[in-house]
Amino acid sequence: MASYSTLKIEKEAGVDWVTFNRPDQLNALDTQMVDDLLDYFGSLYMNHDVRVVVLKGAGRAYCAGLDLKERPNRADSGVESASASPQSGLVSQRRISEIVMRMRRCPQAIVSLIHGPACGGGFAMALASDIRIAGESAKMNAAFIRIGLSACDIGVSYFLPRLVGVSVASELMMTGRFIHAQRALATGLVSEIVPDGKLVEAARPYIEDMLTTSPLGLRLTKECLNMSVDAGSLEAAIAMEDRNQILCAQTRDFKEGVGAFLEKRAPAYTNS
Repeated sequence: MASYSTLKIEKEAGVDWVTFNRPDQLNALDTQMVDDLLDYFGSLYMNHDVRVVVLKGAGRAYCAGLDLKERPNRADSGVESASASPQSGLVSQRRISEIVMRMRRCPQAIVSLIHGPACGGGFAMALASDIRIAGESAKMNAAFIRIGLSACDIGVSYFLPRLVGVSVASELMMTGRFIHAQRALATGLVSEIVPDGKLVEAARPYIEDMLTTSPLGLRLTKECLNMSVDAGSLEAAIAMEDRNQILCAQTRDFKEGVGAFLEKRAPAYTNS
C-alpha cells in the first residue's frame, strides 16, 4: 500500500478509512495533498479488495478548500500566480478537478463524514461522495465566488443542482453562503446529522449494509446510478439496468444471495 504524507489510511475488511491529515491547515488542499488524492483514487479502479471508502478530516474541519497560503512556482501546483500563463493555469485546474472525476469513476461507494468547514474543493469532494453524514458543526459553501472566481468549479455546478435542485444551488453558488447541517438535512444534501464525536459510529450501519451486498452488485449500482443521472431517456437507463441484472444473475454470488435469503442467514459472497 502506498504511503501518503497528507492522508492517513486505515484498512478494515473491505473498507478504507481515509483521513485528510493537515489539521493545522484545516486540511486545506496543497500541492502534495492534490498529488496524494489523485494517486489514491486512481489506484482504486482495479482494486476489488476495497468496497467502501470513508472520507473524514483530522482536527476541526473536513477540508477548508484550496490552501491559498501556498504560493509555489511549480507549473503543476494547484495555486498559480497572477503572471502564470493560461496554459499552465489550465493544467493546474485540471489536476484538481481530476480528483472528483476519479472519485466518481472508482467503483467503490464513498461515504463522507463532514464536520466543521467543507469549503471550495472540500465542498466538491463532499458532493462527489455517494453518501454524506454531517456532524452538528458541519458548514459547507462554494467558497470560490468569495475570492473573485466563479462558483462553478471542481464539479460543484454539476453535483449541487442534482442533489438539492437548481433553486437552492443557485442561491448557494451565487452568494457563497454557508449551508449548515440542519438545512443540509432538510434539502437532502446529507443523510443524517449526529454529534461530531459520533460520526464514525453513525457511518458503520451504512458500511455494514453495503458490505452485505454482493461485490459486483454494489459496484454496478454505483456505475448505473452515475450513468442514469445523465441518461438521455428512460430507455437508456433501463438498458443499463437490464445489462447489470443479467451480469449479476450469472454469478455464483447471486445464487448465494437467493439461497441465504430463503434460508434466513447472512450471505457469504466470494466475488465470483
